[in-house]
Amino acid sequence: MIGLIFGDTSFPKEILKKVKKRKLRYLIIDLTKGRVFKKDTHSYSVSIGQFGRIIKILKKNACNEVLFAGRVKKPNLYKLRLDLKGVYYMPRIIKSSRLGDAALLKEIIKILSKEKIKTLSSLTYNPELTLKKGNYSKTKPNKEDKADISKAVNTLNKLGNYTFSQGVVVRNKKIVAVEGRDGTQKMLVKCKSRKFRNKGVLVKFPKKKQDLRIDLPTVGLKTLTQCKFAGLKGVVLKSKRNIFLERKECINFANKNKMFITVK
Repeated sequence: MIGLIFGDTSFPKEILKKVKKRKLRYLIIDLTKGRVFKKDTHSYSVSIGQFGRIIKILKKNACNEVLFAGRVKKPNLYKLRLDLKGVYYMPRIIKSSRLGDAALLKEIIKILSKEKIKTLSSLTYNPELTLKKGNYSKTKPNKEDKADISKAVNTLNKLGNYTFSQGVVVRNKKIVAVEGRDGTQKMLVKCKSRKFRNKGVLVKFPKKKQDLRIDLPTVGLKTLTQCKFAGLKGVVLKSKRNIFLERKECINFANKNKMFITVK
């Protein structure tokens, strides 16, 4: 039995398709905002602060392994509905949350490990959703694009203290924006330029010191559409370290709009 701890985005649905196709026994801990999986008879809607209930559900169903997928909006830790274990673990959760989302997720994994529950990679059943090094579009980065990419990668490498940053936008060798706690979408909205069209790049890599089993940066058609809206020319990902959804649609969109999709 595998415990699927699901948040928002379409990634969890892709995992569930594979799990069902392989006829594996599973249960879902549904942490989505709209209780997306409530119709599934194997789904449990739980508050993220109810650690006791989550662990009880997992152990009752002999789930010794869990898999995290999707985005869980960081809750107001002081307004959470807590059970006894939630109260017990909350000081550790609050302390780690101050260091960023990556640290918070690592702490949750430690808590589960203490309860003898192992965390698997979110790509265990869907390795095809990553990309290897190479260019996946007809358009390739030119000399100017490569300079922007280099600037963005160097910027991300220097952001050790900002563990919530997964993306950087660079245009004309200038940093336009660094992803903050609000995520990629809001960052890209701020990057829209009236002056430039098809200029600049979004580089989206895993966070510094990130546990690569969980919370890998996700890119899909919505991301490409937002990049186009922002006037950017391309997207750069990390080899086997991003979740790439709607591959065919993304590549077609990039080709149609003379954008590039490159993996380093």
